[in-house]
Amino acid sequence: MNIDKLTIQEKIGQMIMVGMDTNYITDRIKTLITKYKIGGIILYRKNFNTYQDMLKLIKELKDLNKENKIPLFIAIDQEGGRVNRMPKELLNLPSANTIATVGGQEYVKKSSQITGEILKKSGFNLDFAPVLDIKRFDDKHPIGDRCYGNNKDDVAKYGVLAMQELQKSGIISVIKHFPGHGVTKVDSHRFLPISKRSMKQIEKEDLYPFLQAIKNNADALLVGHIVIKEITGVYPASLSRKFIIEYIRRKYKFRGVIFTDDLKMKAIKFLYGANFAIEKAFQAGNDIIVFRFNQKEEKRAIERITKMVEYNKLKIGRINRSVKRVLELKEKYKISDKEKIAGVDIQKINRKIQEVRDKCL
Repeated sequence: MNIDKLTIQEKIGQMIMVGMDTNYITDRIKTLITKYKIGGIILYRKNFNTYQDMLKLIKELKDLNKENKIPLFIAIDQEGGRVNRMPKELLNLPSANTIATVGGQEYVKKSSQITGEILKKSGFNLDFAPVLDIKRFDDKHPIGDRCYGNNKDDVAKYGVLAMQELQKSGIISVIKHFPGHGVTKVDSHRFLPISKRSMKQIEKEDLYPFLQAIKNNADALLVGHIVIKEITGVYPASLSRKFIIEYIRRKYKFRGVIFTDDLKMKAIKFLYGANFAIEKAFQAGNDIIVFRFNQKEEKRAIERITKMVEYNKLKIGRINRSVKRVLELKEKYKISDKEKIAGVDIQKINRKIQEVRDKCL
């Protein structure tokens, strides 16, 4: 796709991914796809009851986008353990920490292959996984057993392996939550975490797994809502232009797609409000902004960003660089709204999952 053939609104749309609140396509979603040409949808377990419902919804979303120039990211957070978005017919894989601790590399590889197979055959093309945070908290913490280990070497070893297996399956792996929730014990779903560690300490420990993933061709990363005072000031890393441009892009030489963590989180929405958070996320240099607000807030924010570009308050060159990265990623993975969604053989895939469960649980 030639970027010059896209309108400003189509370019802005490619930089937006939204969540759904219902198990059917609402007027809100129809408008976002057909009018604002958004680049992606993220689905959750609440969006479907059965496996067939899930396949049907994904097909309807792809059909709705067929008239648009660029195919949709159909995304999910599928980690296993407590973060399981799959319908009830599919058995759940154990948590990352359990698989790594008990099953080692062999079962980290197997579980990632299973996840990749399920997602690819079901019509997904992007997974917000694996978690590359270092475990510095108990299992009940919101991150907890979602980590592969309590030291940087284990997290890097298992996390990079999981990322690579998803990629081999044809699923875009988005490593998260850069620079690592291990720098703080606060839950960013509820409060804004503030790291007391220096950037040198963070680079030595928490960033290590992410930097290893970047060296091993990570396609995408998600920036967490974490304040690093000496770098990001009063804003979290996800809204900090200094952190994203000077550190992620220049210092760490990451050339892939950067996603924000969900801007609907209380820590962001209540501190900054929907409009300001979206505007700040664009200005900071993120390639894709992830959020789920109400229809009026979303419409107002998208139209405000479009006007900012038209009035040169937000440089078109900055937008073009992000859109180019997004388009290149979609082309790399041959994403299409016209591909046939075959689905998995549930009994067969459950036997594979049970083998991992028997070993690791």
